[in-house]
Amino acid sequence: MIKDKNYYLNKSLFISATNTDVGKTYACKRFAKALASLGLKVGYFKPFETGVINKPIDGSNMLELVKQLNPSFDFNINDVVPYQFTLPAAPYVAKKQTQIDFDFLLEKKKKLMQKCDVLIIEGAGGLMVPIQKDIFIIDLIKMFDAKAILITPSKLGCINDTLLSIQALKAKNIDFEFYINLYEDKDSFEEVSLPFLKDYFTQLQYLQEV
Repeated sequence: MIKDKNYYLNKSLFISATNTDVGKTYACKRFAKALASLGLKVGYFKPFETGVINKPIDGSNMLELVKQLNPSFDFNINDVVPYQFTLPAAPYVAKKQTQIDFDFLLEKKKKLMQKCDVLIIEGAGGLMVPIQKDIFIIDLIKMFDAKAILITPSKLGCINDTLLSIQALKAKNIDFEFYINLYEDKDSFEEVSLPFLKDYFTQLQYLQEV
């Protein structure tokens, strides 16, 4: 649920998901517009984008939107998507011989935050997607001192995916909220998955309501 303006000042929101193709970039767009409507200057950061042929599609689309919402965010695509890999795979695999410099990423984040009130950071795949052999996307959330926004699906199996991802976030003591993206199996969601989710959680939030 979008809170008041002061809650988000100088914060980083890390948009992650239970898996790939669950709606992270769509969520980034919705949050960017919602936060801008509160009068906040929004920024964007996607440390890794894989499957890049000519340019990072997700990163480019988001950068264009953010510049419309916050003209002072005068960065280029290489600033907001510093690591771009051709192979559509986890960064650990897609990077091949490239060495990931986490100090470099932290410095990038620091510079981006100088031109915004709230920084939206988009992950790659799900929480347990590997970057190094022993460093995963979930560790990047902690490293960036960010609040996690977990996007979960509405399709059959979403109960398992949601609970496992939440368990992982709690195990790392990461502050989070989760939003259900009603995009797949949404016609059967109310009958198949909602009864348990409604009983298990005190409140459910839907991405389409952001």
